[in-house]
Amino acid sequence: MSRIFEALQRADLERKSAPELQDEQFIEPPFATQPVTPAEEQVKPVHEDTLDEIHQHSWKPRTASFPTLADHGAGVELFRSLRSRIYQARFEGQIKTILVSSGMPSEGKSFVAANLAMSLARNSVTNILLIDGDLRRPTLHNLLGAPNQPGLTEYLSETAELKDILQRDSSLKAVQSSRENGISNLTFIPAGKCGENSSEIVAHQRMEDLIKTLAPHFDWILIDSPPVLAVTDAVELSRVADAVLLVARAARTPFDVAQRTQAAFSNSRILGFVLNDVKEIPRRGYNYYDYYRTSESSTSAK
Repeated sequence: MSRIFEALQRADLERKSAPELQDEQFIEPPFATQPVTPAEEQVKPVHEDTLDEIHQHSWKPRTASFPTLADHGAGVELFRSLRSRIYQARFEGQIKTILVSSGMPSEGKSFVAANLAMSLARNSVTNILLIDGDLRRPTLHNLLGAPNQPGLTEYLSETAELKDILQRDSSLKAVQSSRENGISNLTFIPAGKCGENSSEIVAHQRMEDLIKTLAPHFDWILIDSPPVLAVTDAVELSRVADAVLLVARAARTPFDVAQRTQAAFSNSRILGFVLNDVKEIPRRGYNYYDYYRTSESSTSAK
């Protein structure tokens, strides 16, 4: 049994000994917990040193940017609905790694990725991994109030090891029920230092090796990516994902941009679009997502 698995088991025991979260439990489809295949069992960490433990940091998440940290409300219910649809998608084929992307900047992809990860973590008895794959304009560390370095850039550039880039919130061990606390089974890999050669970095074999190494130890892996019509990074990242979830902004994303966004991922399995920042909720015949309008919306929509 690898040391990375032992570290994750220890984190699970700490979480289970704390007060339970007040969140509904959803029964996943029969094969939601995917068995480890022989190929996965043979995957070795890129570096010889295995993970001793996940680094603990005191996160300070932006409460207004995380409606999923509340015990009830429209934001919680809407992400629960999105979470249920993600679970149901597993009936159509195995999914573990999901790339979250959009066509253009400021459509809300990072907000959706972070809150979907938080919603999955609140409902899961296993581990959730959130990766900031936007190496040009990373946002997730700001939303979580977490350190940004070392991160994915340093790992892919071989200046940091796997054990250096994984982190969790240390403040979650004692108290679990407050909306100001996150989830102890949520692991985060920040983007790290930004650079101009991010397309070449994420296209490296080391990115695929990273996902293969971590996949057996997580139930879900979410990757936030740059806008696909702005740079090519998202297409490169989609090659390591099982499926792609797209985000569009209501009354702002032109229809042709949405079409081009979908076409850019023509070689990927697309789960669908999340319609963000809906001002008026349609009465029927419309699948939507309300962005939860707050003063944070202009900065967290990315």
